[in-house]
Amino acid sequence: MTTTAPDPRAAFAEFTRALVEDLRAHDGVVTEGRFAGRPVLLLHTVGAKSGEARLAPLVYSRDGDRHVILASKGGAPVHPAWYVNLLASPIVTVEAEGETFKARAVVAAGAEHDRLYAAHAASNPVFNEYQEKTTRKIPVVALERLRED
Repeated sequence: MTTTAPDPRAAFAEFTRALVEDLRAHDGVVTEGRFAGRPVLLLHTVGAKSGEARLAPLVYSRDGDRHVILASKGGAPVHPAWYVNLLASPIVTVEAEGETFKARAVVAAGAEHDRLYAAHAASNPVFNEYQEKTTRKIPVVALERLRED
């Protein structure tokens, strides 16, 4: 009798579904699982190739009015899909802290990259490990809220 291993993509999809549901049910606060008590936002992008709506839950930090996210993908050698998507379409929708708003995604460079990365990793030390695991420089993205006219 042959048994097949469960599809890790299905398990990840279920984990993500539960995380999104928990976040939305508690006004932007995760109450269960490994992200409980950590700041998590939902980033809505448009697929760079597919043109379809995409959603990614991401740990964030704050820099003044901006939400800061890191395209770490756990230290993988390639960028996460959400990062590729926002490079193609930098106007995104963000759900954070019980609010939903449009934002412009701005990739930080130079000293600002280093400052924002260090601040993010100070409150989320695992991001230091992610940078050590990869040869690529992990991008830092500042989400700047767009004013509503």
